[in-house]
Amino acid sequence: MRHQKNLKIPRLKMSWFTGILGIWFKNKRDKGILSFFICRWVNMELQVRKRFCSICLMGLLGILGLGCSADSGQADDGNGLNDTMDVSQNRKSVGDSAADLLDGSRFPALHLEIFYVEGLKPSATTLDNFESFLMERLHKPDGVTIALTEISSPGQAVYSITDIRNLEDDIRTAYNQEGILKVFGLFIDGEYSENTENGSVLGVAYRNTSFVIFADTIREFSGQPLAPSTAVLETTVLDHEFGHLLGLVNAGTPLQSTHQDETHGKHCTTEDCLMYWTAETGEGLINMISGGTIPGLDAACLADLQANGGK
Repeated sequence: MRHQKNLKIPRLKMSWFTGILGIWFKNKRDKGILSFFICRWVNMELQVRKRFCSICLMGLLGILGLGCSADSGQADDGNGLNDTMDVSQNRKSVGDSAADLLDGSRFPALHLEIFYVEGLKPSATTLDNFESFLMERLHKPDGVTIALTEISSPGQAVYSITDIRNLEDDIRTAYNQEGILKVFGLFIDGEYSENTENGSVLGVAYRNTSFVIFADTIREFSGQPLAPSTAVLETTVLDHEFGHLLGLVNAGTPLQSTHQDETHGKHCTTEDCLMYWTAETGEGLINMISGGTIPGLDAACLADLQANGGK
């Protein structure tokens, strides 16, 4: 007859082992699992016991590690973005999202995340005018929303498009999600690096869902004698740059007639159209606007947008 060894388990070791298990096993079901582990422990040879303990500890540490990952959610890059977010959909060329902006079938809602440097917040009048422009041109049955966020000045006197892109990548948090198309806007201080003696750029559309407004420059021009108000200039530049995001002129939204001013890139040939090339420069815009009236799109530009899913 084989005699079972009657080994005494040191109280300290048993207490240490069950204590570790007790950290994880808390409810009744888990306590049953804990009892199973203790029974197995008592009936094991000493060497096997040591090996079993090591395996259990490794397994528990692995489980606890997985628990921490689940609690923390998706990995974050330090800017509120997780590693599963597809930012590439918002980093395409200007005009690539024109149809999605105009039509509401894929994205029935539009959200604009607009940042502004302290002291350069767009006026309520500017935002109301801009929202009206969007609602008149876009099919967004679930609505258009605008969120404003103030930032400190980056501290530059001059900005290149590379500078603007880098700043966007640092601060942007809103990217496309199911049913909601998201656009980034920036009201920045300083001036554009490609300004010349004959023209000061007031705004640039530089990605499919991104634009920048040189708000300091706009205020310089609106402060001149007999110049249009800041709200009129801001609204005109906003509408113009968003017109480029909508694919105008021949920049993602196909032409329905011949009206592209190829000498000045993606602009309209009609001088009083919102998409005329002078709407991007302060000098040209002041001459273009008369009586404080914000320019609108001409019939040719409207036909292009309507053919691509817009109103």
